[in-house]
Amino acid sequence: MAWGTAAPGKAFPPLPPLAPDDVPMNKFTRDSTSWEVRLSNSRRIPYFFNTETQESTWEPPADLSQEQIQNLPGAAEHFGGGGKAVPAGNVQASHLLVKHRDSRRPSSWKEKNITRSKEEAIEILRGYQAEINGSPEKFAELAKVHSDCSSAKSGGDLGPFGRGQMQKPFEDATYSLNIGEMSDIISTDSGVHIVLRTA
Repeated sequence: MAWGTAAPGKAFPPLPPLAPDDVPMNKFTRDSTSWEVRLSNSRRIPYFFNTETQESTWEPPADLSQEQIQNLPGAAEHFGGGGKAVPAGNVQASHLLVKHRDSRRPSSWKEKNITRSKEEAIEILRGYQAEINGSPEKFAELAKVHSDCSSAKSGGDLGPFGRGQMQKPFEDATYSLNIGEMSDIISTDSGVHIVLRTA
């Protein structure tokens, strides 16, 4: 009797076994075991690394849910589990700030009198975004050299913070990010920023 047919009153014959090449695989089952969370030794910031393709990125792999990301090897250690003591309800983030002449304080550790326009500051930040391009090393490297915030000395790391401790647009953007995700440009009274949520 051919597979898929059964005589009246009889059960269908068992399905033939799947050959290894016939196993249906979606992107998660194919790639999930090859993704892991690592910590940059020089920058002390977590990132995603694919052991199969050698790809590294700040952004979580697009096809993984937040739960799947939290279960990746290294996630508990580097995203607030064993590695960082972040109080419940708090987040941790790094940022790269570019001030402009309309900033609350238009000066920084690297420029005494900032005269650029907000539009020029945004263009500068867009250039940094393009340079970062998902690289786990670049964010902290650029923040250390170019950020107009004193957190530059720690690669932009602001440490843990809770609601009500940062300017509202910055806080809202940070809380809306998944761990390991980078924001688009955010404007606050301090200037324009890009934010990387680290815990």
